[in-house]
Amino acid sequence: MTWTDRPVHCQSPAMSLAEKPSRAAARTSLRTAAFVLVLAAAAGCAPQEDADSAKASGASGTASGAQASCTKGHLATRTAGRLTVGTDKPAYAPWFQDDAPANGKGFESAVAYAVADRLGYPAGDVVWQTVPFNSAVTPGEKKFDFDINQVSVSDERRRAVDFSSGYYDVRQAVIALKDSPAAKARTAADLKKARLGAQVGTTSLDVVNDVIKPEKPAAVFQKNDFAKTALKNGQVDAIVVDLPTAFYITSTEVPEAKVVGQFEAAAGGRAEQFGLVLDKGSRITGCVSAAVDGLRKDGTLARLEKKWLSEAVDAPVLK
Repeated sequence: MTWTDRPVHCQSPAMSLAEKPSRAAARTSLRTAAFVLVLAAAAGCAPQEDADSAKASGASGTASGAQASCTKGHLATRTAGRLTVGTDKPAYAPWFQDDAPANGKGFESAVAYAVADRLGYPAGDVVWQTVPFNSAVTPGEKKFDFDINQVSVSDERRRAVDFSSGYYDVRQAVIALKDSPAAKARTAADLKKARLGAQVGTTSLDVVNDVIKPEKPAAVFQKNDFAKTALKNGQVDAIVVDLPTAFYITSTEVPEAKVVGQFEAAAGGRAEQFGLVLDKGSRITGCVSAAVDGLRKDGTLARLEKKWLSEAVDAPVLK
């Protein structure tokens, strides 16, 4: 609806003029009346729809996702008074525990609730939605306010979605069965002849294709569960996942496998970070980034990382 489409209902201010004013006095009174009318039109005749929208959002957003103010508990969320958070299912450890994102256990569940608290939403006002990994990072309207699912920030993905500031600095790692020749690899070149696998659409797959560059095309899996099964069954020699997931898999799910090594940086040599995913142009992107920045600054992210994620002390760097 445009300005001219909206009905305007204003009452002119009451005026009383002298019954027989002088010409000069009449001119003065008329100028005063005109000035009052202009003020009334500016202050009293603003479209009600705009005023209500600004009040409901708690801040004025822009197409870039920035807000003039981030009023706690009153952001322009999908549901007023609620913060909707998305993640995939199953929700893997150590990022979540017991496939139950809402329990607050696991690094990413704990981060989500810490961000929510910073934004003014207590745990009872956080609603979780199941969102497949690929659905979170592809174009289209989202059914969450932000998604948290080990999503690496990249320029390509930024064309489809918004990202918060990074909440975790990532390294990718290689897992292989202990009796596999791939388990003896010390460099990326040592893995070129191996049958490698990774989850579709991830930076793990980018590392396989752009850093290791195997002679055989990589096996691509819809979920890490499928990649782990393929590793156990000998369908692949090794898989690539992020380092904390690698330690969890080898210590709990596939103990016959080992962490062969880790890579210093993502493909292209740039530091890799996980970020919260938001709809493109979301009005709360700036607020969510400010919350993440605050958690990093006060040490909360470091404490949560130490509590929930394995230490990478025994993973050599693959050059």
